[in-house]
Amino acid sequence: MTVAVVLLATALVIVIALLAAAGAGKLARIDGATYSAALILAATTFAAVITLTATVASVIAVFLI
Repeated sequence: MTVAVVLLATALVIVIALLAAAGAGKLARIDGATYSAALILAATTFAAVITLTATVASVIAVFLI
């Protein structure tokens, strides 16, 4: 049961990070950025969402354990 919850939560975080990255890349292209600049911005956004999620999860884990 616990493994299933962890896998579902991980999948949800990855989907949200991908959506945020796609949105950031699209907004950058609409703003006139080149494809490479938009890709860099999307990758940075994806990494930021994953990092923020890991940080929040570690803080929550401290309080739950």
